[in-house]
Amino acid sequence: MSQDSKEIHKSHNVTVLLYHVVCAIKYRRIVIDEDVDKVIKEICSELELRYDLYFLEVGTDLDHIHFLIQSVPDYSVTKIVRTVKSIIAREVFRQCPEVKRELWGGEFFGKGYYTNTVGQHGTENMIANYVKNQGKQDEYRQLKVGGEQLKLF
Repeated sequence: MSQDSKEIHKSHNVTVLLYHVVCAIKYRRIVIDEDVDKVIKEICSELELRYDLYFLEVGTDLDHIHFLIQSVPDYSVTKIVRTVKSIIAREVFRQCPEVKRELWGGEFFGKGYYTNTVGQHGTENMIANYVKNQGKQDEYRQLKVGGEQLKLF
């Protein structure tokens, strides 16, 4: 297990559940910029406080977002993705109104998503490196690195 993930101890279980999730922007529109990056980083930090979700890696490309998320068995993958997508979308539209003008129909993300479980301890680093290095290098912006504490200000 890498130093970023940790066993989550609850009253009746101990888990290390990791998910690699990719969410594309609606119509694959290129709307992710530094302002949107800032909103995504803030919201991921807030989600960690409200839910048993831990963002081990978050990275954006111009038209999609990669997440490496650790969670608990109480949350299905569908619930995790629905929660992350809906709250990020609402806040991006609220804080970056120019993005809403680019995306007709009022949706930030496309309906689908990709997810993969990270089941072996060594695989977590491989997926984190993939998330860091995917896409075109000059367009990819790393928003969070492993155990780095996210700060709002």
